[in-house]
Amino acid sequence: MYIDFHIHAYADEIADRAVQKLKDTANCNVYTNGRIDDTRQKLKEWGIDYGVLLPVATKPTQQTTINNWAKEQNHGNIISFGTVHPDSDELYSELERISSLGLHGVKLHPDYQGHFMFEPCMQRIYEKCGELGLPVILHMGYDPISSMTFHAMPADLAEMAKKYPDCTFIGAHMGGMANWERVLYYIKDARNIYFDTAYCAEYMSDEMFMEMFRAYGEDRILFGSDLPWSNPHDEIRMIDRMPISDSAKDKMFYKNAAELLKIDI
Repeated sequence: MYIDFHIHAYADEIADRAVQKLKDTANCNVYTNGRIDDTRQKLKEWGIDYGVLLPVATKPTQQTTINNWAKEQNHGNIISFGTVHPDSDELYSELERISSLGLHGVKLHPDYQGHFMFEPCMQRIYEKCGELGLPVILHMGYDPISSMTFHAMPADLAEMAKKYPDCTFIGAHMGGMANWERVLYYIKDARNIYFDTAYCAEYMSDEMFMEMFRAYGEDRILFGSDLPWSNPHDEIRMIDRMPISDSAKDKMFYKNAAELLKIDI
């Protein structure tokens, strides 16, 4: 079984525009057309049992519409997170609504949202999500949209996780895209931190993966791809070739995700 903890899709009316813009920015391949129906079908074709949908509000005015859409997709082989924008005047009420809608967590992208992850406007999200029991997943490290300024770095994640112990953090891209040495240096206590493998297969060496595996263990790593920007089987192959037990791989492929999401499979 596979639960891909990191996928993206968009409402039909904006999918073409969103995918093309991001493709041009990142100069990368795409593996779906960005629409939810194509995403569902591709997951089935590829043998991925569930995909965790991670929408992002890049403006405060978007969050309600996006979360309503995410709720509509939260069935079948799609498990939806919600999103908020840190500048929203309705941030607390929208987080409560995310919980009441049955969405499974909150996605933040500090680069796209224009804030460093340690700013007070971001910290109030972690505090409230801790109260609500909503895990928070953040883009970490390098992103081509903000290639000279990293808005979320491993030292920040370590600090925020310590300050908000009731909040469960997921550091996407193994805690810091292209900054994995810093992950190992700064993050010593991962009791409320998970890491996903999204978009790491192309850039992370096997040696670095194993260093992180030894540092954080099989219980803290989640298989994720970053679909449509990466094919899930790239990350599956990366994990499969590691010299670790099948039981550890099963935890990374789906058991850790199911436990974190509190779903029966």
